[in-house]
Amino acid sequence: MILNQIDEKILHLAEQSEQDLKTVYEKLDRTCLVNSDRILSAFIANQVSYTDFADINGYGNYDSGRDKLEKIFAEVLGTEDALVRPHIMSGTNALYLTFSALLKHGDTMISLTGTPYDSLQEMIGLYGSSSQSLKANGVSYEQIDLINDTFDEEAIVERLKRNDVRLVEIQRSRGYSARRSLPISDIGHLIERIREVNRDVIIMVDNCYGELVEDKEPGHAGADIVVGSLMKNLGGGVVSSGGYVAGRKDLIAMVADRLTAPGIGKEQGANFNLNNSFFKGLFMAPKAVNSALKTAVFSAYMLEKLGFHNVSPAWNEERTDIIQTVELGDRESLVAFTQSLQASSPVDSFVRVMPAPMPGYPFEEVMACGAFTQGSTIELSADAPVIPPYTLYMQGGLSPEYGRLSIMLALTKILKNR
Repeated sequence: MILNQIDEKILHLAEQSEQDLKTVYEKLDRTCLVNSDRILSAFIANQVSYTDFADINGYGNYDSGRDKLEKIFAEVLGTEDALVRPHIMSGTNALYLTFSALLKHGDTMISLTGTPYDSLQEMIGLYGSSSQSLKANGVSYEQIDLINDTFDEEAIVERLKRNDVRLVEIQRSRGYSARRSLPISDIGHLIERIREVNRDVIIMVDNCYGELVEDKEPGHAGADIVVGSLMKNLGGGVVSSGGYVAGRKDLIAMVADRLTAPGIGKEQGANFNLNNSFFKGLFMAPKAVNSALKTAVFSAYMLEKLGFHNVSPAWNEERTDIIQTVELGDRESLVAFTQSLQASSPVDSFVRVMPAPMPGYPFEEVMACGAFTQGSTIELSADAPVIPPYTLYMQGGLSPEYGRLSIMLALTKILKNR
């Protein structure tokens, strides 16, 4: 039994956490209730029926279930329309699909959150030699760095006064950087400032890891288009593949034309008997996100109390995504911690993970993902670029109980080797 393997010091600390974290957990539960209310209300308003789960194959014509699903996603995300498809295989794919649909030769895009996440850099053309990168196809790229983890509002406003920018992109989550993730309040305030000087620029938000963490989404704050993966929060740990793009109706029509073909758009594209899991995943998503957040808070508490450095967010900080980080200082510690998490997983616990190249990333990566869906990050997982300062990025956890057991077992293994 796992509990019999856990160090007594860790068991005692975990018991103490129950009292110390009670208020934090109660706040997470309230947010979960608000988001569950929004999702259940959308299901009822759109009259979801058992017949909406029917297998539609081939071209996917007249799929009422698919159409209802996309209406519900739009309502939940605070937008006019949405595209929710298994053909969008990841968050990175969803981002590239959206960029390539909305940006043409001669257009300019600006990242308002500094250097983007690693897998976006080759897509944009910041490195590599792909003929399909945005820069290779005539799109100009600029970035405005954050200042002390907040938007450089004055620089952004001054730049956008020139009215020659097609799209600005906000990465809500920290990615592989040391900065904090950005709350909806900050994003909403910036959007208001932008709209004071520029009504036309498209405001796009990379929403990966952030869905349902707060009680509002970027669409509620005025974002024109919002992008994410169903293997993260909104898949609820149920969906095995897929992604979404939600936003203004005219922009979603352009993205749909890019996904299928002009003249076809959203009207075709079979979901291959996945409607049931898409609906169920969204329905379960608030609870899955709540569990992931409780696992992250517990992890932060345990890491801080055990003397680990640069744990972010701290256990009692406000959160806007499901990511938890800890700085480990050297390659050996990073790999050992990741291996311990893998050994504490329900799937492939016997696998010894090692640093290795990964498609779309410029550095070697080490990843623990003993998950039921390969690469799922709403299930307890961890990954990191194997470069200084050797920071591990943890996320997910389908239940607080499983999360606690895995984290305690991993910490026991680590303490034995320290």
